[in-house]
Amino acid sequence: MSEPTPPSFVDPLFSPPRPPRSPGFLLAPLGVEHNEGDLDAWSSSIGHIHATPGFEGHPWPDEPMTPERNAADLQGHADDFAARRGFTYTVLSDPGGEVVGCVYIYPSPDPDVDAAVRSWVRVSRAELDAPLYRTVTAWLESAWPFATYDYAIRDAPG
Repeated sequence: MSEPTPPSFVDPLFSPPRPPRSPGFLLAPLGVEHNEGDLDAWSSSIGHIHATPGFEGHPWPDEPMTPERNAADLQGHADDFAARRGFTYTVLSDPGGEVVGCVYIYPSPDPDVDAAVRSWVRVSRAELDAPLYRTVTAWLESAWPFATYDYAIRDAPG
């Protein structure tokens, strides 16, 4: 006897809304082409990310992260995006195109909530955390099909 198929996160034909752009950064779908910058951004900022709202208690890999292992992780996110199982975006500096963070939009483990959303920025760009939160929140509310989502509030002014 097979397990019931879980409901889709979004319609398989869903077209993700155009990613936002704000002063100092823009979002783009995360892909393997971001491997070097992504690995540098998060590996240089692990302590900062652990202190970011929404990341408390989330474990990091239990072995060293190599470029190959990170590329496989990024490919998994790209595959999820293509299959509409989840949506991961890299946060790029604008101008410059440096990877400064990440945004994850995935099904919530809470059956009463549509999406679980998390974001982080590298420690050297910590000033972007609250603006990123505000930008993503506005985007979720104006362009995505979710009635409810969990996204840890940022207390930073601005």
